[in-house]
Amino acid sequence: MATTSAAGTAISVTGLQKSFGDKVVLDGIDLSVQEGTIFALLGPNGAGKTTTVHILSTLIPADGGQVRVAGHDVAAEADSVRAAIGVTGQFSAVDNLLTGEENLLLMADLHHLGRAARRRRAAALLDQFDLADAAGKTVATYSGGMQRRLDLAMTLVGSPRLIFLDEPTTGLDPRSRRGMWQTIRDLASQGVTIFLTTQYLEEADQLSDRIAVLDHGRIVAEGSPEELKRRIPGGHIELQFENADELESAERVLGLTSRDDESLSLQVPSDGDIPALRALLDRLDNASVKAERLSIHTPDLDDVFFALTSEPDSQKASQR
Repeated sequence: MATTSAAGTAISVTGLQKSFGDKVVLDGIDLSVQEGTIFALLGPNGAGKTTTVHILSTLIPADGGQVRVAGHDVAAEADSVRAAIGVTGQFSAVDNLLTGEENLLLMADLHHLGRAARRRRAAALLDQFDLADAAGKTVATYSGGMQRRLDLAMTLVGSPRLIFLDEPTTGLDPRSRRGMWQTIRDLASQGVTIFLTTQYLEEADQLSDRIAVLDHGRIVAEGSPEELKRRIPGGHIELQFENADELESAERVLGLTSRDDESLSLQVPSDGDIPALRALLDRLDNASVKAERLSIHTPDLDDVFFALTSEPDSQKASQR
């Protein structure tokens, strides 16, 4: 994760509203993203994640609310916002008929870099994203992971300090996805602010300093991954015993538990913190009961997601 000791606010959103016809997509959301952090916006399909990114990156206007990105008002200073940000969408924006180097040079031209500067920038990014050996090959020959790395490299040609990543690892295999994660971590460690939307909850858990959960156009929860997971019940300590007698004794000592006779185990409701764990083991020691094995189970972001979000309206309709 990125450091959370950021100097200021990269994104400030108050009362953001957006509708398409009669459908309300964003219903007055508030967000604050600190500089140099990785912020993830989660939610089911149709929750409004991509619409939020499109508004913050000036691609579409908001219907209401106040939005400031990189210190600029999105409605009144759109050009200044665009100059400060980079955007990588759900699908690669690379030209498959050009080489990797040519794609980067084209982007450098769009940023009005001089001839020498654009070649230096392209070469540096090809090295940074481990694409130098493929620089002269057409992008059509690249793997999916290489294309996504090139897409992100193109976003960085203008050296933005704030990057919007909308579903950046969609369609990638596990190895390519983890490579992209490391690239994102490296950018954050250099002080770049990352605004991430993703359907992969493990991705948000691995990368994010803070997460907001969007459902039916509203923010239903916000916090660090650990803070969100602590809000969800279901955490427990699992104790496994050598024989049925030890299992019986432990159940008498601990009281309210969930018992599995086949595995000779007990599940004790707990958030798994150290004081709770120490107190549980002390109770067993005082009763001369020995556990053979212990494991701590805490809710993950999947549990958070399912607890805080509802089914999309389209899915509900299809089940009627």
